[in-house]
Amino acid sequence: MCRLAKLTGTLLGGAVGDALGLPREGLSRRRASRIFGDAPLRHRFLLGRGMASDDTEHACMTAQALLAAGGSADAFVRSLAWKLRFWLLGLPAGVGFGTLRAALKLWAGLPPTRSGVASAGNGPAMRAPIIGACLSAAPDLMRGTVRASTRVTHTDSRAEEGALAVAIAAGYAVARTPDRIDRAECLALVRDEVRGEELLRALAAAERRLARGDPCTAFADDLGQSRGVSGYVNHTVPVCLFSWLRNPADFRAAVEEVILLGGDTDTTGAIVGGLSGATVGEGGIPQEWVRGIFEWPRSVGLMRKLARRLDACFPRGTVADEKDRPGPLGLFWPGILPRNVLFAGVVLLHGLRRLLPPY
Repeated sequence: MCRLAKLTGTLLGGAVGDALGLPREGLSRRRASRIFGDAPLRHRFLLGRGMASDDTEHACMTAQALLAAGGSADAFVRSLAWKLRFWLLGLPAGVGFGTLRAALKLWAGLPPTRSGVASAGNGPAMRAPIIGACLSAAPDLMRGTVRASTRVTHTDSRAEEGALAVAIAAGYAVARTPDRIDRAECLALVRDEVRGEELLRALAAAERRLARGDPCTAFADDLGQSRGVSGYVNHTVPVCLFSWLRNPADFRAAVEEVILLGGDTDTTGAIVGGLSGATVGEGGIPQEWVRGIFEWPRSVGLMRKLARRLDACFPRGTVADEKDRPGPLGLFWPGILPRNVLFAGVVLLHGLRRLLPPY
């Protein structure tokens, strides 16, 4: 499988998981099942179509910043900081509180090295799959880029280690065929890079459950997430790694299992979708899910174009020569605000729907 297919799969897989999980965000496992049913999943956000949340927007902004950086973590974070500033001007719905405070600090004039807030949320983890996929053969640059991507919004070391774990997994996935994904080997690579005792305990528990063939629900219950996976990074990341490694060659099964756990389902769906897409490539993503995404100006077509540029900029997981590196893609900024108004209106309707039975 060519590298381009895997980079495309990382972006589109994340968008698909995001869009499928979005209607269920914040609902318990039981309530989401009562309102939307169980597998097989289909788009349920807007008249049988799916729209993407900030998870996909951040993945696209991260990809654009990677293209602008030319292999420099400092240039990457400067570019990402400006993208976060202008992203906030578009009045995105459902922005995380930590990311909101960081973006406001950036507008107040603080540099990206000082804009982060003390939070262990999963925002940096949702930006990590595309970093790991692009820089899979440049581990030092990948670590520095993950650190920069994290600290622009989150200063807690747990957020950084969670994002690094996801990036390592994505780099592992993009460098191998689905049949060569070794659960123990991948988790060992992650454990070698992290130091947080809580995350290490969760990864050890995940390996034991995977070895026994246990379902995602059992592992989520181990972490105290029986009502839904929270936005705390040491809940989100272990569960996402578990779901992906349990179904490394089956995009549909991996994404459905993590979304059916409930909780922060747009982010868990996006992370697992990115990891699974990096493994199976664009061709392994159910095409009805891809066709069902209703997005603009960050459209499916734009994500495919981004992947082509990333493939040229990072052809073998390292940075191409300067003369061969394409720059970022243009984005039709006037379309952002009306799109976000529509999105916010649909989110409000979903909120009203949740006031009604079944409970």
